[in-house]
Amino acid sequence: MKCPSILAALLFALSGSALAAEPTAQPVGCIDVSVGGYKAPDYNCLSQQMSDPEQTQARRQNQQALNPDITRKAPNKLGLATPAATHVRMGNTFGTSVTAQRPVAGQ
Repeated sequence: MKCPSILAALLFALSGSALAAEPTAQPVGCIDVSVGGYKAPDYNCLSQQMSDPEQTQARRQNQQALNPDITRKAPNKLGLATPAATHVRMGNTFGTSVTAQRPVAGQ
């Protein structure tokens, strides 16, 4: 009759290890502890409830910062020539000549 008790002990040990192997569920609410009239909230639990666990919004903003939309930038920020800048460089010969009005600096 020892065999059933050993079998029962083995099944009990296996069921206990199976229960221990299961992941614990996240607590639904936070527990505040009161010691000597002073309430100590669980700040770790509160911060987990307030944070985004996957941080999807932060990842999206980082991706947008790394890949700026160049179609919305001004042409002078992209290094392109603008009519106003070309007019300043050419002087009164803008649209009539290929050489600038002013001589090259240093002469």
